Amino acid sequence: PAATQGKPAAGAGAATPAPQGKPSAAKGAAPVLNANLSVDPLQLLIHPNAPSSMLDRPFMALAVAVLTNTDLDLTVNLEPRVRHALLGLEDGSGTIYGHGPLPLESCSDGDENELPGLSNTSMAVQDAWMEYAQSLTQLQEDQRLKGIAMTLEHALQTRSYLVGHKLSMADLALFAALGWPTTVEIKEKVLNALADYPCATRWVRMLACHPALQKATQLAMSGDGSTNTATEVVFDTSTTLEPLVPGMNPLEGATPGNVVTRFPPEPSGYLHIGHAKAVLLNDYYARHYKGRLILRFDDTNPTKEKQEFQQSIMDDLEHLLNVHPNVVTYTSDYFGVIQQMALKLIADGNAFMDDTPQEQMKEERAARIESKYRNTQTPEEAKQLFLDMCEGKPDTEKWCLRAKIDMKSDNGTLRDPVLYRQNLTPHHRTGIEFKAYPTYDLACPIVDSIEGVTHAMRTTEYKDRDEQYQWIQSALGLRRVQIHSFSKVDFQYAVLSKRKLTWFVEQGLVTGWDDARMPTVRGVVRRGVQVPALKTYIYSQGASKRVVNLVWNSFWAENKKILDSTAKRYMAIDATNHVPLTITNAPTVESESYVETSFHPKDPSIGKRTVRIAQNVILETIDVEGIEVGESIVLMRWGVVKITKVETADGDDKKVNHLEGEFVPNGDFKACKRKLSWLANVPDAAAVALTEFDHLITKDKLEEDDKFEDFVNATTIATTRVTGDAGLKTLQQHDIIQLERRGFFRVDRPYMSEDKPIVLYMIPDGKAKAMSGLVGKLGHH
Repeated sequence: PAATQGKPAAGAGAATPAPQGKPSAAKGAAPVLNANLSVDPLQLLIHPNAPSSMLDRPFMALAVAVLTNTDLDLTVNLEPRVRHALLGLEDGSGTIYGHGPLPLESCSDGDENELPGLSNTSMAVQDAWMEYAQSLTQLQEDQRLKGIAMTLEHALQTRSYLVGHKLSMADLALFAALGWPTTVEIKEKVLNALADYPCATRWVRMLACHPALQKATQLAMSGDGSTNTATEVVFDTSTTLEPLVPGMNPLEGATPGNVVTRFPPEPSGYLHIGHAKAVLLNDYYARHYKGRLILRFDDTNPTKEKQEFQQSIMDDLEHLLNVHPNVVTYTSDYFGVIQQMALKLIADGNAFMDDTPQEQMKEERAARIESKYRNTQTPEEAKQLFLDMCEGKPDTEKWCLRAKIDMKSDNGTLRDPVLYRQNLTPHHRTGIEFKAYPTYDLACPIVDSIEGVTHAMRTTEYKDRDEQYQWIQSALGLRRVQIHSFSKVDFQYAVLSKRKLTWFVEQGLVTGWDDARMPTVRGVVRRGVQVPALKTYIYSQGASKRVVNLVWNSFWAENKKILDSTAKRYMAIDATNHVPLTITNAPTVESESYVETSFHPKDPSIGKRTVRIAQNVILETIDVEGIEVGESIVLMRWGVVKITKVETADGDDKKVNHLEGEFVPNGDFKACKRKLSWLANVPDAAAVALTEFDHLITKDKLEEDDKFEDFVNATTIATTRVTGDAGLKTLQQHDIIQLERRGFFRVDRPYMSEDKPIVLYMIPDGKAKAMSGLVGKLGHH
């Protein structure tokens, strides 16, 4: 197919804006059909390692797209199979390619060669500069740089831009001819060549730090950031970014200091683990790019929202997830603005009022049947009905505001969605000031644009709604926001629905929202989840669109890496199911003897502890099964004991009741098969309650038609009483320890007395079963 005709632009194949609103081919750009490479409409493919120089990338075309806010219409990908930049035509009829800045045309509301809102200078002047830039591309680099330097020095003696008082196509063309010196390496090279030309130097420095030109550079160098070949461009050595953590890719078009992300929870419940990926990704990108993170409460439904939930979210972010937003905002602060935006949609014929019953409306939207009001209601009528609804007048509760988009669309979210509904429930922040509230679908794109969000990170569940999001911003003439989609994480053996979690609380199956069995942030942290491990796991998945099933054992294994390096070691023995051992040559109880050992066998810097030793010690029953006279065993952190006597139960030679032995100074540890935990049987030992947990449901992944109540786990908690080191009495709530050969535990309640022992919550380690054989009462997960 022939390329779309358009006015050719000078300047290394530079782009010029066209009024159509979408990129199209320029005259002279060769259309190509590639049978081996599929290119989607408005998909721009760029070779990740463009040959020869920066002139081989479509910087100028992308700069025009950024300046005209149409870069969001393009999907920019790095593709090693293309030699030159390749663009899929909007109508899907073929592709075009070009050398250097791809000859695309971007949208404009004005004349073809003018950037909207910028210079109004005549086309002839701009054309002259652009033709001059084009003529320089045939020169050697040193000749080209010197020629441009001399020309700029003369032209910029009394002005900042080449044409008019704003950035124009002329500036872009000359900047492209210089090699697009936005990056540190090329900028330094060009500035060295322009050292004797102060006006030209000033102009280069000014354009090199222009946000739109830097964004265009980042897009051209790394595309949408989704490939391993994507790199982050360095624009200024003073703002060099830290390397991305493993798993994370560059954020599309992001440049240092110019990234604003947001986390918009609804204050209708506690944060759960499903929110973790969204908040951690938003926080990571904001910090990585030295930008800003907005915590915005999406409080548009007063029926479900409470101050309690709002405060809990803020507390969990700060104290548990260590996320500190730059600013906290509320959608409710913009209710007045959103209402005016709704009136604009009505006035422009882009919205109407409807009283169709909800079920009927649902059926009509599914059948693509238009509302009876869609084409019969005047904007004046719709405005009055909307205002009456917002004032809470009688008989207006049945009305709602609907967008007028496309009832024939295959995308169901575009079939005239509801934007506003009446709700007379007092709002927890605004009281009874408002009687009708916007839906999230209307409020989110408006507030994102107003608050300066640059990248709206949304899960792929919202993919269909993304087009609706963009339609609202376009219909209202708002600054458009880049949508960055990422997949949600599916958690095995978990339900994340607020309704279902509320059911568990109300049925008394858990003690509350912070119960260690609950998938809330509070619950999993109480269980022993370490936030650094959670971040590492989430980051390793990256901001990809591939749905990930979180296998809990894989996560717990990552969690264990942190625990293993810092947890102090102690020992504990079952309080009832144990076997006494008398060591005939050991110190008596009265002597109060101790041995000193490290808290951590691999890290002496953590400190040392003293361990009580005595003639009478206790061992785990399972550890002494099959033990024989003459066998030597290792009592961990103490030494070797040789068994001299084995007493068994009457009629059961396998059940050991009592052992005797003698301590072997400097005994051979390696020669002993059994290396056992133990405890001196002395009065100052600590009473300990070990608590284990199991999943709330028994099915790893509930299907859509499953009734979750049918899969509720009947036994999800078990407690074992043990006797432990006296040092356990000194531990504080939230401390993490390891009971040797039993596992890792978190202190949920410190030791108070024999009747109120220290309560330790078992933390899974990712293994299918305990390696020591000291199994608990529930599954080892």
